[in-house]
Amino acid sequence: MKTVKARNVVFEYIRRDEEGNVEGINTAVDHVSLDVNPGEFIAILGHNGSGKSTFAKHINAILYPTEGNLWVDGMDTLDEEKLWEIRQTAGMVFQNPDNQIIGQVVEEDVGFGPENMGVPTKEIWERVEESLKAVGMYEYRKHSPNKLSGGQKQRVSIAGVLAMHPKCIILDEPTAMLDPNGRADVIRAVRALNEVEGMTVILITHYMEEIIHADKVFVMDKGKIAMEGTPKEVFSRVEELKALRLDVPQVTLLAYELQKRGLPIPKGILTTEEFTREIQKLRNPVRRA
Repeated sequence: MKTVKARNVVFEYIRRDEEGNVEGINTAVDHVSLDVNPGEFIAILGHNGSGKSTFAKHINAILYPTEGNLWVDGMDTLDEEKLWEIRQTAGMVFQNPDNQIIGQVVEEDVGFGPENMGVPTKEIWERVEESLKAVGMYEYRKHSPNKLSGGQKQRVSIAGVLAMHPKCIILDEPTAMLDPNGRADVIRAVRALNEVEGMTVILITHYMEEIIHADKVFVMDKGKIAMEGTPKEVFSRVEELKALRLDVPQVTLLAYELQKRGLPIPKGILTTEEFTREIQKLRNPVRRA
């Protein structure tokens, strides 16, 4: 069973004037179909206004399709009776951690979700401990969230979702408000959840460097899926990404420019280590007998 299955999902915003009259309709998501398998790390890219965050909110049933259907672990998000179960299955982490943190102490905040689910007290504290350890924040369990950095707050937000034991975690531009160090901390924690814990991760972002370890990438533009493939396949299409107003990692761009100048470097270089290996091959070619 697919963790997420979307078929021809359309979402329309109705624009109204000050008197409430309909002025027009904007299509934010335009016939999107995709599958997410259990345990996958999926990235959804797009510039501001591409529809990626609007689509993400459908996975957690915050928004409902105007047309089409989306299933989470086999449950249709249009089925109101399944709403609570869907939101337990697919946990959501938003851009601004301050919008999700409500406790005065880190461990109390992380335990808030399980408590509302009626989880027994002993199990709540077990979940709090395992969740904070999973994101590297256990040593801060007695701290006030107000005294944490942006990256630390976001990791606490992720722990709060993890404590509810979702099968899938959706991160809607979780690093947009963070500095480079904070971004690196959060992405490191997200990768650990996927690789070590086996959790299905759906990352919504416009930072290209964050998705080089994803299993699959979907690029959205004007509400549609414009490109899809592995990170290497997507980043091999530099000119198309530029046309979609998206950047590419600096090392990918450097490799691409060298390719254009005739150097035999493979397409889709993703990391500095990979680039260095290819340059070393050029400097020290294998001699043939």
